[in-house]
Amino acid sequence: MTSPEPTPDATTDSSAGDRLQPPGTKSPADLIITRCTALVHDDQEQIGFVEDATIVVRGGRIESVTAGPVDVDVPAAEHTERIDARGQVAMPGLVNCHTHAPMVTLRGIAEDLPIEEWFNDFVWPIESNLQEKDVELGARLACAEMIRGGVTCFADHYFSMDTVAAVTAESGMRANLGQAFFSSQGAEGREQSLDFALRHRDTADGRITTSLAPHAPYTVEDADLAATAQLAKEHGLLVHIHASENRDQADTSLARHGRTPIEVLADAGLLDTDLLIAHGTGIMERDLPVLARATGRIAVASAPRGYLKFAWPTTTPVRALRELGIPVGLATDGAASNSSLDVWESMALTALVQKFTEGDPRWLTSRQALHHATLQSARAVGLGEEIGSLAPGRRADIILVDVSGPHTQPVHDLAATLVHSARSGDVRTTIVDGRVIMRDRELLTLDVPAIVREMNERMPALIDRSHGKRIQDYDT
Repeated sequence: MTSPEPTPDATTDSSAGDRLQPPGTKSPADLIITRCTALVHDDQEQIGFVEDATIVVRGGRIESVTAGPVDVDVPAAEHTERIDARGQVAMPGLVNCHTHAPMVTLRGIAEDLPIEEWFNDFVWPIESNLQEKDVELGARLACAEMIRGGVTCFADHYFSMDTVAAVTAESGMRANLGQAFFSSQGAEGREQSLDFALRHRDTADGRITTSLAPHAPYTVEDADLAATAQLAKEHGLLVHIHASENRDQADTSLARHGRTPIEVLADAGLLDTDLLIAHGTGIMERDLPVLARATGRIAVASAPRGYLKFAWPTTTPVRALRELGIPVGLATDGAASNSSLDVWESMALTALVQKFTEGDPRWLTSRQALHHATLQSARAVGLGEEIGSLAPGRRADIILVDVSGPHTQPVHDLAATLVHSARSGDVRTTIVDGRVIMRDRELLTLDVPAIVREMNERMPALIDRSHGKRIQDYDT
Protein backbone atom coordinates (compact mmCIF):
# COMPACT_ATOMS: atom_id res chain seq x y z
CA MET A 1 0.00 0.00 0.00
CA THR A 2 1.07 3.58 -0.49
CA SER A 3 1.49 5.79 2.54
CA PRO A 4 -1.29 8.23 3.39
CA GLU A 5 -1.26 11.34 1.24
CA PRO A 6 -0.59 14.70 2.88
CA THR A 7 -3.58 16.87 3.56
CA PRO A 8 -3.77 19.27 0.59
CA ASP A 9 -4.58 22.47 2.41
CA ALA A 10 -2.09 25.05 1.20
CA THR A 11 -2.49 28.79 1.04
CA THR A 12 -2.31 30.74 -2.21
CA ASP A 13 1.28 30.87 -3.45
CA SER A 14 2.07 32.89 -6.55
CA SER A 15 5.67 31.63 -6.50
CA ALA A 16 4.52 28.04 -7.12
CA GLY A 17 4.42 28.70 -10.86
CA ASP A 18 8.10 29.65 -10.85
CA ARG A 19 8.95 26.23 -9.41
CA LEU A 20 6.90 24.58 -12.17
CA GLN A 21 8.88 26.22 -14.98
CA PRO A 22 11.57 23.81 -16.23
CA PRO A 23 14.86 25.47 -17.18
CA GLY A 24 15.56 26.51 -20.75
CA THR A 25 12.07 26.09 -22.21
CA LYS A 26 11.59 28.54 -25.07
CA SER A 27 10.12 26.42 -27.83
CA PRO A 28 7.23 26.46 -30.31
CA ALA A 29 3.83 26.02 -28.77
CA ASP A 30 0.51 24.60 -29.92
CA LEU A 31 -1.54 26.49 -27.33
CA ILE A 32 -0.84 29.42 -25.00
CA ILE A 33 -3.27 30.35 -22.22
CA THR A 34 -2.59 33.74 -20.65
CA ARG A 35 -3.83 35.91 -17.77
CA CYS A 36 -5.51 33.06 -15.94
CA THR A 37 -5.26 31.98 -12.31
CA ALA A 38 -3.80 28.46 -12.39
CA LEU A 39 -4.62 25.79 -9.80
CA VAL A 40 -1.36 23.96 -9.12
CA HIS A 41 0.09 21.35 -6.75
CA ASP A 42 3.44 21.81 -5.03
CA ASP A 43 5.92 19.02 -4.36
CA GLN A 44 3.93 18.05 -1.26
CA GLU A 45 0.74 17.84 -3.36
CA GLN A 46 -0.75 20.82 -1.59
CA ILE A 47 -2.96 23.06 -3.69
CA GLY A 48 -2.13 26.68 -4.45
CA PHE A 49 -2.96 29.25 -7.08
CA VAL A 50 -0.68 31.09 -9.50
CA GLU A 51 -1.98 34.56 -10.34
CA ASP A 52 -1.66 36.04 -13.85
CA ALA A 53 -0.38 32.70 -15.11
CA THR A 54 0.70 31.64 -18.57
CA ILE A 55 0.32 28.00 -19.59
CA VAL A 56 2.22 26.76 -22.64
CA VAL A 57 1.18 23.50 -24.34
CA ARG A 58 3.20 21.63 -26.95
CA GLY A 59 2.63 18.16 -28.40
CA GLY A 60 -0.46 17.64 -26.25
CA ARG A 61 1.49 18.14 -23.02
CA ILE A 62 1.93 21.05 -20.67
CA GLU A 63 5.33 22.58 -21.30
CA SER A 64 5.26 25.25 -18.61
CA VAL A 65 3.14 27.06 -16.05
CA THR A 66 4.58 30.44 -15.12
CA ALA A 67 3.57 33.57 -13.29
CA GLY A 68 3.36 36.43 -15.80
CA PRO A 69 4.10 36.38 -19.55
CA VAL A 70 6.53 33.92 -21.08
CA ASP A 71 8.68 34.18 -24.17
CA VAL A 72 7.55 31.79 -26.90
CA ASP A 73 9.17 31.17 -30.27
CA VAL A 74 6.24 32.65 -32.19
CA PRO A 75 7.77 32.69 -35.71
CA ALA A 76 8.17 28.91 -35.56
CA ALA A 77 4.62 28.50 -34.27
CA GLU A 78 2.43 30.33 -36.76
CA HIS A 79 -0.58 28.16 -35.94
CA THR A 80 -0.30 28.53 -32.18
CA GLU A 81 -3.74 29.00 -30.59
CA ARG A 82 -3.96 31.69 -27.95
CA ILE A 83 -6.59 32.04 -25.24
CA ASP A 84 -6.85 35.16 -23.11
CA ALA A 85 -8.34 33.75 -19.89
CA ARG A 86 -8.49 36.84 -17.71
CA GLY A 87 -11.07 36.42 -14.94
CA GLN A 88 -10.89 32.63 -15.29
CA VAL A 89 -9.30 29.82 -13.31
CA ALA A 90 -7.32 27.16 -15.18
CA MET A 91 -7.77 23.76 -13.56
CA PRO A 92 -6.93 20.17 -14.41
CA GLY A 93 -9.89 18.64 -16.23
CA LEU A 94 -12.27 16.79 -13.93
CA VAL A 95 -12.45 12.98 -13.99
CA ASN A 96 -15.69 11.04 -13.66
CA CYS A 97 -14.28 7.92 -12.02
CA HIS A 98 -17.34 5.70 -12.41
CA THR A 99 -20.26 6.06 -14.77
CA HIS A 100 -22.38 4.25 -17.33
CA ALA A 101 -22.45 6.90 -20.02
CA PRO A 102 -25.14 5.38 -22.30
CA MET A 103 -27.60 5.29 -19.39
CA VAL A 104 -28.41 8.97 -19.94
CA THR A 105 -31.15 7.52 -22.15
CA LEU A 106 -32.86 6.43 -18.89
CA ARG A 107 -32.50 9.73 -17.05
CA GLY A 108 -35.61 10.15 -14.87
CA ILE A 109 -37.25 6.86 -15.92
CA ALA A 110 -37.30 5.42 -12.39
CA GLU A 111 -37.43 8.00 -9.63
CA ASP A 112 -38.21 7.79 -5.90
CA LEU A 113 -37.67 4.02 -5.69
CA PRO A 114 -35.54 1.70 -3.54
CA ILE A 115 -32.70 0.14 -5.47
CA GLU A 116 -34.35 -3.32 -5.75
CA GLU A 117 -37.36 -1.91 -7.60
CA TRP A 118 -35.16 0.47 -9.56
CA PHE A 119 -33.14 -2.44 -10.96
CA ASN A 120 -35.76 -5.18 -11.27
CA ASP A 121 -38.81 -3.21 -12.41
CA PHE A 122 -37.20 -0.61 -14.64
CA VAL A 123 -33.49 -0.62 -15.45
CA TRP A 124 -32.80 -4.27 -16.17
CA PRO A 125 -36.04 -4.80 -18.14
CA ILE A 126 -35.32 -1.70 -20.27
CA GLU A 127 -31.68 -2.69 -20.80
CA SER A 128 -33.00 -5.90 -22.36
CA ASN A 129 -34.11 -3.67 -25.25
CA LEU A 130 -30.81 -1.89 -25.79
CA GLN A 131 -29.59 -1.76 -29.36
CA GLU A 132 -26.17 -0.57 -30.45
CA LYS A 133 -27.68 2.67 -31.75
CA ASP A 134 -29.20 3.39 -28.32
CA VAL A 135 -25.78 2.95 -26.74
CA GLU A 136 -24.20 5.22 -29.35
CA LEU A 137 -26.71 8.03 -28.86
CA GLY A 138 -26.53 7.75 -25.08
CA ALA A 139 -22.74 7.89 -25.15
CA ARG A 140 -22.82 10.93 -27.44
CA LEU A 141 -25.19 12.84 -25.18
CA ALA A 142 -23.21 11.83 -22.10
CA CYS A 143 -19.93 13.03 -23.61
CA ALA A 144 -21.56 16.34 -24.52
CA GLU A 145 -22.86 16.77 -20.97
CA MET A 146 -19.51 15.93 -19.42
CA ILE A 147 -17.51 18.19 -21.73
CA ARG A 148 -19.81 21.09 -20.90
CA GLY A 149 -19.30 20.33 -17.19
CA GLY A 150 -15.51 20.35 -17.37
CA VAL A 151 -15.03 16.56 -17.37
CA THR A 152 -12.15 15.60 -19.63
CA CYS A 153 -11.87 11.91 -18.66
CA PHE A 154 -14.36 9.26 -17.53
CA ALA A 155 -14.27 5.61 -16.45
CA ASP A 156 -17.12 3.68 -18.05
CA HIS A 157 -18.45 0.21 -17.25
CA TYR A 158 -21.19 -0.91 -19.64
CA PHE A 159 -22.23 -2.94 -22.68
CA SER A 160 -21.48 -2.50 -26.41
CA MET A 161 -18.26 -0.79 -25.49
CA ASP A 162 -16.85 -0.87 -29.02
CA THR A 163 -19.51 1.73 -29.73
CA VAL A 164 -18.64 3.77 -26.64
CA ALA A 165 -14.97 3.70 -27.66
CA ALA A 166 -15.82 5.04 -31.11
CA VAL A 167 -17.89 7.87 -29.62
CA THR A 168 -15.14 8.70 -27.12
CA ALA A 169 -12.57 8.93 -29.90
CA GLU A 170 -14.84 11.19 -31.95
CA SER A 171 -15.71 13.44 -29.00
CA GLY A 172 -12.07 14.13 -28.18
CA MET A 173 -12.45 12.99 -24.56
CA ARG A 174 -10.20 10.71 -22.56
CA ALA A 175 -11.64 7.53 -21.01
CA ASN A 176 -10.95 4.25 -19.31
CA LEU A 177 -13.47 1.79 -20.73
CA GLY A 178 -14.52 -1.69 -19.61
CA GLN A 179 -16.92 -4.19 -21.15
CA ALA A 180 -19.18 -5.30 -18.28
CA PHE A 181 -19.93 -8.99 -17.74
CA PHE A 182 -21.97 -11.29 -15.50
CA SER A 183 -21.37 -14.95 -14.66
CA SER A 184 -24.78 -15.68 -16.20
CA GLN A 185 -23.10 -15.12 -19.58
CA GLY A 186 -20.73 -18.01 -18.98
CA ALA A 187 -17.05 -17.84 -19.87
CA GLU A 188 -17.95 -15.86 -22.99
CA GLY A 189 -18.70 -12.71 -21.00
CA ARG A 190 -15.28 -12.67 -19.36
CA GLU A 191 -13.58 -13.43 -22.67
CA GLN A 192 -15.40 -10.59 -24.38
CA SER A 193 -14.34 -8.20 -21.64
CA LEU A 194 -10.70 -9.22 -22.11
CA ASP A 195 -10.94 -9.04 -25.89
CA PHE A 196 -12.34 -5.53 -25.73
CA ALA A 197 -9.66 -4.41 -23.27
CA LEU A 198 -6.80 -5.70 -25.39
CA ARG A 199 -8.15 -4.36 -28.70
CA HIS A 200 -8.84 -0.85 -27.46
CA ARG A 201 -6.00 -0.30 -25.02
CA ASP A 202 -4.07 2.90 -25.85
CA THR A 203 -6.22 3.73 -28.88
CA ALA A 204 -7.51 7.18 -29.95
CA ASP A 205 -3.94 8.50 -29.83
CA GLY A 206 -3.59 7.10 -26.32
CA ARG A 207 -6.71 8.78 -24.95
CA ILE A 208 -8.49 5.45 -24.42
CA THR A 209 -7.22 3.06 -21.76
CA THR A 210 -9.12 -0.05 -20.75
CA SER A 211 -10.08 -2.29 -17.86
CA LEU A 212 -11.67 -5.64 -17.13
CA ALA A 213 -15.19 -5.04 -15.84
CA PRO A 214 -16.88 -7.79 -13.79
CA HIS A 215 -20.20 -6.36 -12.65
CA ALA A 216 -20.18 -7.12 -8.91
CA PRO A 217 -19.56 -9.94 -6.40
CA TYR A 218 -23.31 -10.64 -6.29
CA THR A 219 -23.52 -11.21 -10.08
CA VAL A 220 -20.06 -12.67 -10.73
CA GLU A 221 -19.09 -15.96 -9.09
CA ASP A 222 -15.91 -16.49 -7.10
CA ALA A 223 -14.30 -18.56 -9.87
CA ASP A 224 -14.91 -15.82 -12.42
CA LEU A 225 -13.54 -13.19 -10.04
CA ALA A 226 -10.39 -15.27 -9.51
CA ALA A 227 -10.01 -15.76 -13.26
CA THR A 228 -10.40 -12.02 -13.76
CA ALA A 229 -7.66 -11.33 -11.23
CA GLN A 230 -5.33 -13.69 -13.06
CA LEU A 231 -6.08 -12.07 -16.42
CA ALA A 232 -5.49 -8.61 -14.97
CA LYS A 233 -2.06 -9.65 -13.70
CA GLU A 234 -1.12 -11.34 -16.98
CA HIS A 235 -2.08 -8.38 -19.14
CA GLY A 236 -1.42 -5.46 -16.81
CA LEU A 237 -5.03 -4.32 -16.79
CA LEU A 238 -7.07 -2.35 -14.29
CA VAL A 239 -10.16 -4.11 -12.88
CA HIS A 240 -13.28 -1.93 -12.46
CA ILE A 241 -16.05 -3.46 -10.32
CA HIS A 242 -19.04 -2.52 -8.16
CA ALA A 243 -18.44 -3.77 -4.60
CA SER A 244 -19.91 -3.07 -1.17
CA GLU A 245 -22.15 -0.58 -2.91
CA ASN A 246 -24.30 -0.25 0.19
CA ARG A 247 -24.57 -1.65 3.70
CA ASP A 248 -27.42 -4.04 2.78
CA GLN A 249 -25.15 -5.75 0.25
CA ALA A 250 -22.42 -6.15 2.85
CA ASP A 251 -24.86 -7.52 5.45
CA THR A 252 -26.39 -9.95 2.96
CA SER A 253 -22.97 -11.15 1.86
CA LEU A 254 -22.02 -11.82 5.47
CA ALA A 255 -25.26 -13.69 6.13
CA ARG A 256 -25.02 -15.85 3.01
CA HIS A 257 -21.28 -16.38 2.63
CA GLY A 258 -19.70 -15.40 5.95
CA ARG A 259 -17.64 -12.79 4.10
CA THR A 260 -18.09 -9.15 3.18
CA PRO A 261 -17.84 -8.19 -0.50
CA ILE A 262 -14.37 -6.75 0.18
CA GLU A 263 -13.31 -10.09 1.69
CA VAL A 264 -14.72 -11.83 -1.39
CA LEU A 265 -12.51 -9.64 -3.58
CA ALA A 266 -9.50 -10.40 -1.39
CA ASP A 267 -10.09 -14.16 -1.54
CA ALA A 268 -10.31 -13.94 -5.34
CA GLY A 269 -6.95 -12.15 -5.55
CA LEU A 270 -8.44 -8.92 -6.82
CA LEU A 271 -6.88 -6.83 -4.04
CA ASP A 272 -3.52 -7.84 -5.48
CA THR A 273 -4.37 -6.21 -8.82
CA ASP A 274 -4.94 -2.60 -9.82
CA LEU A 275 -8.55 -2.26 -8.71
CA LEU A 276 -11.19 0.46 -8.95
CA ILE A 277 -14.08 -0.19 -6.56
CA ALA A 278 -17.29 1.63 -7.38
CA HIS A 279 -19.13 3.15 -4.39
CA GLY A 280 -17.91 1.26 -1.31
CA THR A 281 -20.52 2.81 0.99
CA GLY A 282 -20.91 -0.62 2.59
CA ILE A 283 -17.23 -0.92 3.53
CA MET A 284 -17.12 -2.02 7.17
CA GLU A 285 -14.60 -1.63 9.95
CA ARG A 286 -13.54 -5.28 9.45
CA ASP A 287 -12.73 -4.48 5.81
CA LEU A 288 -10.10 -1.86 6.64
CA PRO A 289 -7.28 -4.27 7.66
CA VAL A 290 -8.13 -6.36 4.58
CA LEU A 291 -7.67 -3.32 2.39
CA ALA A 292 -4.51 -2.38 4.27
CA ARG A 293 -2.96 -5.74 3.32
CA ALA A 294 -3.67 -5.27 -0.38
CA THR A 295 -0.65 -5.35 -2.65
CA GLY A 296 -2.38 -3.87 -5.69
CA ARG A 297 -3.16 -0.22 -6.34
CA ILE A 298 -6.64 0.07 -4.86
CA ALA A 299 -8.95 3.04 -5.40
CA VAL A 300 -12.59 3.82 -4.69
CA ALA A 301 -15.00 5.93 -6.75
CA SER A 302 -17.62 7.86 -4.76
CA ALA A 303 -20.88 9.18 -6.24
CA PRO A 304 -22.71 10.78 -3.30
CA ARG A 305 -25.77 12.13 -5.13
CA GLY A 306 -27.04 8.64 -5.90
CA TYR A 307 -26.56 7.50 -2.31
CA LEU A 308 -28.72 10.37 -1.12
CA LYS A 309 -31.40 9.58 -3.70
CA PHE A 310 -31.53 5.92 -2.65
CA ALA A 311 -31.53 6.93 1.04
CA TRP A 312 -28.58 4.69 1.83
CA PRO A 313 -27.65 4.97 5.51
CA THR A 314 -23.89 5.20 4.95
CA THR A 315 -21.55 6.86 2.47
CA THR A 316 -18.05 6.15 1.18
CA PRO A 317 -15.70 6.22 4.22
CA VAL A 318 -13.32 8.76 2.70
CA ARG A 319 -11.45 9.55 5.91
CA ALA A 320 -10.74 5.90 6.76
CA LEU A 321 -9.63 5.20 3.20
CA ARG A 322 -7.35 8.24 3.19
CA GLU A 323 -5.66 6.93 6.34
CA LEU A 324 -4.89 3.74 4.38
CA GLY A 325 -3.48 5.74 1.47
CA ILE A 326 -6.33 4.64 -0.82
CA PRO A 327 -7.32 7.33 -3.34
CA VAL A 328 -10.99 8.23 -3.48
CA GLY A 329 -12.02 9.65 -6.84
CA LEU A 330 -15.21 11.52 -7.63
CA ALA A 331 -17.95 10.03 -9.77
CA THR A 332 -21.58 10.37 -10.78
CA ASP A 333 -22.61 6.77 -11.55
CA GLY A 334 -25.02 6.57 -14.49
CA ALA A 335 -27.59 9.29 -15.09
CA ALA A 336 -30.37 6.72 -14.64
CA SER A 337 -29.68 6.75 -10.89
CA ASN A 338 -28.00 10.13 -10.47
CA SER A 339 -30.02 12.09 -13.08
CA SER A 340 -26.80 13.99 -13.79
CA LEU A 341 -23.21 13.57 -14.93
CA ASP A 342 -22.13 16.68 -13.04
CA VAL A 343 -18.82 15.96 -11.30
CA TRP A 344 -18.76 19.54 -10.06
CA GLU A 345 -21.81 18.70 -7.97
CA SER A 346 -20.12 15.48 -6.80
CA MET A 347 -17.20 17.57 -5.55
CA ALA A 348 -19.44 19.88 -3.50
CA LEU A 349 -21.59 17.04 -2.18
CA THR A 350 -18.53 14.99 -1.20
CA ALA A 351 -17.31 17.87 0.96
CA LEU A 352 -20.73 18.45 2.53
CA VAL A 353 -21.69 14.80 3.10
CA GLN A 354 -18.29 14.05 4.63
CA LYS A 355 -18.64 16.98 7.05
CA PHE A 356 -22.10 15.78 8.06
CA THR A 357 -21.11 12.11 8.38
CA GLU A 358 -17.97 12.80 10.40
CA GLY A 359 -19.64 15.53 12.46
CA ASP A 360 -16.62 17.70 11.76
CA PRO A 361 -16.84 20.99 9.81
CA ARG A 362 -13.06 20.98 9.41
CA TRP A 363 -13.24 17.84 7.24
CA LEU A 364 -13.32 17.78 4.06
CA THR A 365 -11.87 21.23 3.36
CA SER A 366 -12.29 22.91 0.01
CA ARG A 367 -8.68 22.22 -0.91
CA GLN A 368 -9.08 18.57 0.04
CA ALA A 369 -12.18 18.37 -2.16
CA LEU A 370 -10.22 19.87 -5.07
CA HIS A 371 -7.49 17.30 -4.46
CA HIS A 372 -10.07 14.50 -4.75
CA ALA A 373 -11.41 16.08 -7.93
CA THR A 374 -7.97 16.29 -9.54
CA LEU A 375 -4.99 14.14 -8.56
CA GLN A 376 -6.89 11.53 -6.55
CA SER A 377 -9.41 11.02 -9.34
CA ALA A 378 -6.60 10.67 -11.89
CA ARG A 379 -4.97 8.01 -9.72
CA ALA A 380 -8.27 6.19 -9.28
CA VAL A 381 -8.52 5.53 -13.03
CA GLY A 382 -4.86 4.57 -13.36
CA LEU A 383 -3.69 7.86 -14.90
CA GLY A 384 -2.00 9.46 -11.91
CA GLU A 385 1.23 10.08 -13.81
CA GLU A 386 -0.48 11.55 -16.88
CA ILE A 387 -3.29 13.87 -15.79
CA GLY A 388 -4.68 15.46 -12.63
CA SER A 389 -2.36 18.44 -12.25
CA LEU A 390 -1.14 21.41 -14.26
CA ALA A 391 2.55 20.60 -14.38
CA PRO A 392 5.22 20.24 -17.08
CA GLY A 393 5.05 16.85 -18.76
CA ARG A 394 1.40 16.18 -17.90
CA ARG A 395 -1.16 15.73 -20.63
CA ALA A 396 -2.82 19.07 -21.38
CA ASP A 397 -6.30 18.28 -20.04
CA ILE A 398 -7.33 21.75 -18.89
CA ILE A 399 -10.57 23.55 -18.13
CA LEU A 400 -11.12 27.30 -17.82
CA VAL A 401 -13.67 28.33 -15.21
CA ASP A 402 -15.28 31.79 -15.16
CA VAL A 403 -15.51 33.13 -11.61
CA SER A 404 -16.73 36.61 -12.54
CA GLY A 405 -20.46 35.85 -12.09
CA PRO A 406 -22.56 37.26 -9.25
CA HIS A 407 -22.76 33.83 -7.57
CA THR A 408 -18.95 33.61 -7.33
CA GLN A 409 -18.20 37.17 -6.21
CA PRO A 410 -16.56 38.42 -4.12
CA VAL A 411 -13.74 35.89 -3.88
CA HIS A 412 -12.27 35.68 -0.38
CA ASP A 413 -11.09 32.06 -0.63
CA LEU A 414 -10.71 30.84 -4.22
CA ALA A 415 -10.74 27.15 -3.26
CA ALA A 416 -14.05 27.59 -1.41
CA THR A 417 -15.44 29.61 -4.32
CA LEU A 418 -14.63 26.80 -6.76
CA VAL A 419 -16.09 24.03 -4.59
CA HIS A 420 -19.11 25.69 -3.02
CA SER A 421 -20.08 28.62 -5.27
CA ALA A 422 -19.01 27.79 -8.81
CA ARG A 423 -21.11 25.49 -10.99
CA SER A 424 -20.43 23.23 -13.94
CA GLY A 425 -22.03 25.89 -16.14
CA ASP A 426 -19.16 28.24 -15.27
CA VAL A 427 -16.76 26.11 -17.33
CA ARG A 428 -16.07 28.18 -20.43
CA THR A 429 -13.47 26.10 -22.23
CA THR A 430 -12.55 22.40 -22.16
CA ILE A 431 -9.24 21.13 -23.52
CA VAL A 432 -8.06 17.52 -23.88
CA ASP A 433 -4.53 16.66 -25.01
CA GLY A 434 -4.07 20.30 -25.93
CA ARG A 435 -7.09 20.27 -28.27
CA VAL A 436 -9.96 22.65 -27.55
CA ILE A 437 -13.20 20.61 -27.64
CA MET A 438 -15.41 23.34 -26.13
CA ARG A 439 -14.71 27.03 -26.62
CA ASP A 440 -16.76 29.72 -24.86
CA ARG A 441 -19.49 27.10 -24.09
CA GLU A 442 -19.69 25.99 -27.74
CA LEU A 443 -19.23 22.24 -28.25
CA LEU A 444 -16.91 21.62 -31.17
CA THR A 445 -17.16 17.84 -31.59
CA LEU A 446 -20.80 16.90 -30.92
CA ASP A 447 -24.19 18.05 -32.26
CA VAL A 448 -26.59 17.90 -29.30
CA PRO A 449 -29.86 18.82 -31.07
CA ALA A 450 -29.31 16.08 -33.67
CA ILE A 451 -28.50 13.53 -30.95
CA VAL A 452 -31.61 14.38 -28.94
CA ARG A 453 -33.90 14.26 -31.98
CA GLU A 454 -32.77 10.77 -32.93
CA MET A 455 -32.82 9.56 -29.32
CA ASN A 456 -36.41 10.69 -28.81
CA GLU A 457 -37.49 8.88 -32.00
CA ARG A 458 -36.16 5.61 -30.57
CA MET A 459 -37.47 6.11 -27.03
CA PRO A 460 -40.85 4.25 -27.25
CA ALA A 461 -39.19 0.98 -28.30
CA LEU A 462 -36.39 1.38 -25.77
CA ILE A 463 -38.55 1.89 -22.68
CA ASP A 464 -41.16 -0.79 -23.46
CA ARG A 465 -41.25 -3.26 -20.54
CA SER A 466 -44.20 -5.37 -21.69
CA HIS A 467 -41.90 -8.28 -22.66
CA GLY A 468 -41.29 -9.13 -18.99
CA LYS A 469 -37.56 -9.83 -19.46
CA ARG A 470 -34.61 -8.73 -17.35
CA ILE A 471 -30.92 -8.99 -18.06
CA GLN A 472 -30.40 -9.96 -14.38
CA ASP A 473 -32.22 -10.11 -11.05
CA TYR A 474 -31.16 -7.83 -8.23
CA ASP A 475 -31.06 -10.11 -5.19
CA THR A 476 -28.08 -9.50 -2.99
